[in-house]
Order: sequence, then C-alpha cells, then structure tokens
Amino acid sequence: MSRRTKVLLASAVAALVVFVGIPWIYINVIREPAAESFLEEIASATTVATSDVVSATTLAETPAAETETLADPSGTWAVSTDSQVGYRVDEVLFGQNVTAVGRTNAVSGSVTIDGLVVTAAEFSVDMTTVKSDEPKRDAQFESRIMDVINFPTSTFVLSTPITLDESNLSGNTNHRASGTLTLRGSSKQVDVDLVSSVRGGRITIAGEVVIIFEEWGIPNPSIPGISTEDSGILEFNIILER
Repeated sequence: MSRRTKVLLASAVAALVVFVGIPWIYINVIREPAAESFLEEIASATTVATSDVVSATTLAETPAAETETLADPSGTWAVSTDSQVGYRVDEVLFGQNVTAVGRTNAVSGSVTIDGLVVTAAEFSVDMTTVKSDEPKRDAQFESRIMDVINFPTSTFVLSTPITLDESNLSGNTNHRASGTLTLRGSSKQVDVDLVSSVRGGRITIAGEVVIIFEEWGIPNPSIPGISTEDSGILEFNIILER
C-alpha cells in the first residue's frame, strides 16, 4: 500500500469518526434524554410498568394513585398555568435515533360542565413560545415549519358534548373528544382519546393527536443531516381549576 493510499485511508477513517463519533457522543452522553410523554408520566404515577405499552385505554383501566373523587364537577373550569402543550417527533440525527420534544405553558381556555355533561371546551396555545432543547430546531419550528409569524395561535374547540357518569369522577378515566383543531392555519375535525383524573381539586386531562405533516400543510422538518418521519405527535397535559 502506497503512502498516498495510507494517507487517504487514514483521512477517510478520521472523517468517519468525526461524522459518526461526535454525534454519537453528543446524543448518548451529553444530550439530556427527551422528556417522557404526558401519558408516560401518568403511567409512572399509577404504577404501570415502564415496559408496558402506554395508551389512553391502558391508563383508564389502571387504579390511580393519589387521586380523589369529584363530588360535583358542574361549573366553568379555567386552564391553569401549569398546563403544557407540545410536540414529539422522531428524528435521525447523523445516523442516530433521537426524539425531539418542544413544549409551552402558554395555554389558555376553559371547560364548562353541566351536571355530568361537558357542554363546551376551548383551548388556545401561543405557538411563538414553544421551545425545545435545541435553539436551531426552535428557529426552524418558528419559521419554515410552523410559520408562527403568520400563524401564532393554535386552537381546539369541542364540537360534541361529552357525557360522563359517576365512575368518571374518580381515578383515571378515558373519554373521546370530538372537535375542531386549528394548526398552522388549517382547521380539521379530529377525535382525541383523553385520560382524565382529579388531584388536589383540579382536573387533569392528557392526550395525544397524530399529526401527518402533509395533511396540515406543514413542511417536513427534515434538513441536511437530520431526517424525520412524515408525522409527529401533538401532546397535551391540560390542568383545570375552578
């Protein structure tokens, strides 16, 4: 093997180490793991094994720890500042699988309950405040992907009342909500599976909606060196208080 060939081979190996090794070290050693989904957090609090598949149905069938019974839910419930809404997208970053998570507490809205019927619900999210652990990702989110200058707000408005029963007023219970979701200027009717619980006199509602980017007019987040699936998850943990 000539000296020139050895030099070229060594250069190629060095480049490969830099291209693969540095991202691996960053992702697996330096970078903090992605936050658990809200459904996973509920699972942890209700003793569902972390190896189990987490779903709204699974959680609804699991006895909840430290939950209470709500004697009379009637009234108007406001969204607490402890509420969170965000996204979860699987990425391949220079050959390494990662999960990108962005969230915000800038959520407002209310839920109206009459007896055992949820008669109205509407939520609004300030999309300009959604942040992840990567400023460069946030810059892409704010400009090319979600265009928050032109579409600063996302909303959900309940279109069909939700009928509860006595068993829905304690523990983890599941519901299905139908309503209009507006995202990046597109409005669509969606069905959302929810898990609710009562703690400290407040109602917590968690759930997820799969968002296929093309259907909502959202450009695929992929850029050179980073590729994503064709969809992501809109996730939320809404905390209501009287």
